[in-house]
Amino acid sequence: MESLKELYRIGRGPSSSHTMGPSFAAQRFRAAYPGADSFQVTLFGSLAKTGRGHLTDVAVKEALEPLPSQIIFDTETAGLPHPNTMTLEAFQRGERLGLWRVMSVGGGKIALEGRPDADPPKVYPLSKFTDIKNYCREKDIYLWQYVEQCEGPEIWDYLGDVWETMKEAVYRGIRRDGELSGGLGVQRKAMYLNRQRHMDESKETRENRKVCAFAFAVSEENAGGGVIVTAPTCGACGVLPAVMLYKQEQQGFSDRDMLKGLAVAGLIGNVIKTNASISGAECGCQAEIGSACSMAAAGLAEIYHMDMDQIEYAAEVAMEHHLGLTCDPIGGLVQIPCIERNAVAGMRAINALSLANFLTYTRKISFDMVVKTMYETGRDLFSKYRETSEGGLAKVYTE
Repeated sequence: MESLKELYRIGRGPSSSHTMGPSFAAQRFRAAYPGADSFQVTLFGSLAKTGRGHLTDVAVKEALEPLPSQIIFDTETAGLPHPNTMTLEAFQRGERLGLWRVMSVGGGKIALEGRPDADPPKVYPLSKFTDIKNYCREKDIYLWQYVEQCEGPEIWDYLGDVWETMKEAVYRGIRRDGELSGGLGVQRKAMYLNRQRHMDESKETRENRKVCAFAFAVSEENAGGGVIVTAPTCGACGVLPAVMLYKQEQQGFSDRDMLKGLAVAGLIGNVIKTNASISGAECGCQAEIGSACSMAAAGLAEIYHMDMDQIEYAAEVAMEHHLGLTCDPIGGLVQIPCIERNAVAGMRAINALSLANFLTYTRKISFDMVVKTMYETGRDLFSKYRETSEGGLAKVYTE
């Protein structure tokens, strides 16, 4: 498996696969052809169908500036190697210098067709959770120690940057109001949720309100093109920081505790990314929100010092009950239902943590099994429910 640096990416929203990935691809392509004086980029599949709503064309043009670029939206070509496929062409005085075919495979990661050597190095020798767990037991180490062993101690500095960026996104988001751009008239709600105490607020009600406020805050920042961390994607970036920051403020966990939680959450995300998918265009929203909820549940279990079986069960429960979740963003925007889903998944992660505390040793389903199931379910989803905005809420919605 690749480094957590490939999973937790710091950048601007609103979409890791539609904005970050194409932007990274354009930057690399431009650097590869310094003699070019113009570019042409063709977007296919999901990138073409929801690219305008996700600001894909804007992200690519900005990455190629100040040189001129033409963006083409091809919604007809079939037989693509991945739903998020694009071609980039470089020209000098009208003559083509080169062409890349790139797939934006989720979480901001890109894959270049015919260029396996461009893939990031594998730093984790094991990719199944069962194998990782067995190894940690054999060596008598914790999951976060396995992360450190594979990544090196420098991973803690990177995770420190990740955690600071996550917190900053929450704090920015709960201070901002107004309407999100895109034409749907969606109002920011995080500030309202954070400030408006229920007239008869119990401890449980406050938890629900605060976690939702934090999730809305990060998701609204993402939708507004703010700086966030993919966890594992932009569209699902609010779940993990919401539950982790709430629990830190509630229980007084140290930042060191939080980094260990992020390490374990990232390990879970890496297992999903390696053995299934974190791309909504490939496997529906279960691959994004389901994965984020699973990561959050595992991260919480770590900071509460649960054992590996309990961490696994928390992650498994969180994923299992998102199976089949469709990706149907209205207008191709990462707003409806995406923002609300981050809040709901945050609460579900806390519920999964609670169940793991009580029921772990009665379970029948392994985490690896539910990851395999998620991938097969996602591949079976009709294409209209995989980030094309052609089905579900995106089709039924009228103003």
